Amino acid sequence: MDAKVGDRVVTPREGKAVEINALWYNALRAMAGFARHLGQSADSWNALADGARAGFDRFWNVSAGYCYDVIDGPAGHEAALRPNQIFAVSLPESPLTPDRRRGVVDACARHLLTSYGLRSLTPGDARYQGHYGGDQRARDGAYHQGTVWSWLLGPFALAHFQVHRDAAVARSFLAPLADHLGDAGLGSISEIFDGDPPFAPAGCIAQAWSVGETLRAWHELSAPRPRPRYP
Repeated sequence: MDAKVGDRVVTPREGKAVEINALWYNALRAMAGFARHLGQSADSWNALADGARAGFDRFWNVSAGYCYDVIDGPAGHEAALRPNQIFAVSLPESPLTPDRRRGVVDACARHLLTSYGLRSLTPGDARYQGHYGGDQRARDGAYHQGTVWSWLLGPFALAHFQVHRDAAVARSFLAPLADHLGDAGLGSISEIFDGDPPFAPAGCIAQAWSVGETLRAWHELSAPRPRPRYP
């Protein structure tokens, strides 16, 4: 979320960001797994991971039923519903309980999911912008304020499978991207889409991470098997 309009950062996220902490927890469990495979003690890595998981509890927004986007910011906790928290479910190791994982996935499905990706902000937020266009100032102002990012559909599909264990349903979220292959960049997937229907494509007409995450998720969900868990 690096967009700037002049000297104004459009989506400042000072404090502790939910996706960074989810990635950190997963990385610590991965390091424990590497240590085990090398015949070394994993105790120190698992101790750090246990502490990170305990600390992650502060991200849970009890009243909303999903995670805060940022905690300990200049104005306190940021309660905006953004897709960043999907990584706390889609990664091999999650710091959330099963019930909370379901809460994250279901909230993202209700408010952020579109045919071509996840909105970067829920339409119910006063800052939401459903159309990406205009001059650079207007585009940068909308970039992470409702614009749909197609690469996030892969992590969402994997998170949905982690919670609901239905590979066919999880794959169905990726299927509309096949219909998009002739819309902008022939045979490829666009970087972003409007947050409002009809979800017009915008940005780069052929974005590598949009293609890569779609293919990765489709491959994992085509022959689902237990994902590797780090000890």
